[in-house]
Amino acid sequence: MAFSNRIKLIKPSSTMALTSKANEMRLQGEDVLVLTVGEPDFDTPQYIKDAAKKAIDSGATKYTSVDGTPELKEAIINKFKNENELSFEPNEIIVSAGCKQSIFNMLQVLIDDGDEVVIPQPYWVSYADMVVYAGGKPIMLKTTYENNFNISISQLKECLSDKTKLLMINSPNNPSGKYFDSKTLSNISEVLLSTENIYISSDDIYEHIHWHNEKFHNILNVSPDLKERAIILNGVSKAYSMTGWRIGYAAGNSEIIKKMKTLQSQSTSCASSISQAAACAALSSECKELPNMRAEYKKRHDFVVKQLNQIKGVLCKETDGTFYVFPSFKEYIQNSELSNDNDLAMKLLNEAKVAVVPGSAFGMNGHVRLSIAIDMKSLENAMTRIKSVLS
Repeated sequence: MAFSNRIKLIKPSSTMALTSKANEMRLQGEDVLVLTVGEPDFDTPQYIKDAAKKAIDSGATKYTSVDGTPELKEAIINKFKNENELSFEPNEIIVSAGCKQSIFNMLQVLIDDGDEVVIPQPYWVSYADMVVYAGGKPIMLKTTYENNFNISISQLKECLSDKTKLLMINSPNNPSGKYFDSKTLSNISEVLLSTENIYISSDDIYEHIHWHNEKFHNILNVSPDLKERAIILNGVSKAYSMTGWRIGYAAGNSEIIKKMKTLQSQSTSCASSISQAAACAALSSECKELPNMRAEYKKRHDFVVKQLNQIKGVLCKETDGTFYVFPSFKEYIQNSELSNDNDLAMKLLNEAKVAVVPGSAFGMNGHVRLSIAIDMKSLENAMTRIKSVLS
């Protein structure tokens, strides 16, 4: 069959591919523990589900405005004001079918053929392919595990050119759990303010799953002067355990948001009206479950970090947040028959019956990402299996 050249430029998500393979093995009767998916194992809080039921019963089941209901946009504006001390107007907000769609739409309206997009490594698997699909060129900003994934400002400057259009930041970061603190963001903003045409996107989806000693900051908190060039991306999937509800949002320059709305009107149109009502409730009321969920993630994080560090050749540092750990297996791989992290992931899947994602999918060879968004009993079982196979 003759497919478009655009679709040939991108590949399926490594996370989804490994999850599918693990699920196939499960269907064949194998006991596989899946640590690949970034999906909270907690149920959506009841008050959010009640809001969705109320929306259904009241007949709020029709199309909404392409960019979101007035009620949800107001809730998002209040969220930014109360939690982030940021001010936005309704025409600076768009609601999409997940944060992923917001990122995709942003890239489609900002990036043209040949534009360069700087992405710090490691990065969420979809960033690079989304940039390529938009016609852009991903420019990887290298970081190291030894330096705790800190961004070197001198290296950032080396990545910039007259073709640079956008810098993409994700903090806390998937897959590494790295949080870029206000000092780092301030240094980055100084570089951007010395230019005129470079935009910055701040993917804050893990904002509330965060245990760094500094209160969460994004780039606009430390550099309000960047507001016309910054796009803030977020959603309700991770913090409120609402992955399947598919609600994300973006805030930024009204002209950028307007173009994103135009694109969305010709693609998916509005997000689900029921999900928007649920998201409105999530953002408008105190989520009493959130501190408990965050504490449980931290408990699991501490356990897994300790267990992995007991394996010879493995180094697992503590993270700043998210529900992932991203240990280095470089020494282990070098002293084994394995060639790379892909071989390691397959070994763990076939022999330990534990599915993980190789770090090369995130631009960082020699690592694997393990999701800790799974109950403690399953994590204990997974660590026992991994240690048994690798010891």
